[in-house]
Amino acid sequence: MRRRRPLSGRVRTVALVALAGVAGAGGSSGCRPRGEVDAAEGGGSQLSATALLGGGDDGTGFERALVPVPLELPRDHGPHPRFRSEWWYFTGILQTAPGSAPRRRFGYQLTIFRQALAAHPAARASAWATANIYMGHLAISDLDGDPVRPRFHAFQRFARDGLGLAGARAVPFQVWVDDWQVAGRGSERETFPLTLRARAAAGDQAGSAGPLPSDIPRVSLDLVAGAGRGPILQGERGLSQKGGGPGNASYYHSFTRLPTQGTITLGDQAFPVSGTSWLDREWSTSALDAAVEGWDWMGIQLDDGRDVMVYKLRTSAGTAAPESRATLIDPDGSTHLFGPEAFSLSPTGQWQSADGRARYPAGMHLQIPGAQVDLTITPLLADQELTLAVRYWEGAVAATGVDGGRTVSGSGYLELTGYATATRSGAPKRARAAPCGAASQR
Repeated sequence: MRRRRPLSGRVRTVALVALAGVAGAGGSSGCRPRGEVDAAEGGGSQLSATALLGGGDDGTGFERALVPVPLELPRDHGPHPRFRSEWWYFTGILQTAPGSAPRRRFGYQLTIFRQALAAHPAARASAWATANIYMGHLAISDLDGDPVRPRFHAFQRFARDGLGLAGARAVPFQVWVDDWQVAGRGSERETFPLTLRARAAAGDQAGSAGPLPSDIPRVSLDLVAGAGRGPILQGERGLSQKGGGPGNASYYHSFTRLPTQGTITLGDQAFPVSGTSWLDREWSTSALDAAVEGWDWMGIQLDDGRDVMVYKLRTSAGTAAPESRATLIDPDGSTHLFGPEAFSLSPTGQWQSADGRARYPAGMHLQIPGAQVDLTITPLLADQELTLAVRYWEGAVAATGVDGGRTVSGSGYLELTGYATATRSGAPKRARAAPCGAASQR
């Protein structure tokens, strides 16, 4: 029997595997202040994504993604507690208004992850009872900022769903970790527009591979994302296979072009911005094959109106695993799916993190010969590495090349995992106990 690793398909789930261990330190009814779980505090323990792939149980008792099922909204905007892991994953590139001096562009990531602690949690009357751990990642890329100052800012936050410190619901839609939240309009029929709010404050862990400057700015975003293209069902009618065997899959859909406007704040400067966001929704109880050592994902919006989503599961032999996929999305939302034999995604150059413990591709070259797609993917900022509980690179990129024989350009987000060459420790820190009175306030 082949050894399985209990993980779904992007760094999102790897991070959640860590959360289960973190939560175990304090029991299912404990409490701790915001920012208490700190895997890299003061240069301490830190793991690459691949270091978290092994171990754990096999997901017994949880539901699995076995066959395509109809997507039902607004229900599926909310949580799926019978599955072990899920996430609400927003990325986008926003800019100040034309004519503003100087004009500024920003990339952003706001992600909320949920990880169930048990398939059948015991019924408890206590308000402290916890069934899920939530984690938030907030990252801002200041693409046109002062090059002598930090331009990439990443933070994380953990909370349990006991006492309402974190949670999710479908109607009215809301998902939150402490005061980081995404919320809908409150209608039973219409979820959009969505309000995204997150503020990095004292106690939030900042992710940086190098020394942290004393003047690193506090950041926040306050955005409204309207209805746009989607939902786009990824894989086979929303069933996205991530490994061999039944159930090693996720339910995965995307909203690839959400018109977005609002404010990004860095330190004491507030920037009114607008642009386009990409939302990925995924839930699963799945496993990657042992041969998979990392993955590369991208979501690109092209100026000819098409979108591109690619995930390549990289094996230890350097090849793409059979479950790797590329998807072309037409302006009308129709999709064209390609297996690993029909596309190639190869690195261009190399970028090394500030502490020398990870080396990532400095760009990517995507080719889909059957669709006449040939794109060069270039980071808009070299250092967009998150060194939080899980180490990975995710950031804003530009795309140039050919789509359907036509010259195109575009932009989007690229995620790279499994490139760490060494870690500071072989295991994450456990959460430290704290008085209940120190718990976060919403």
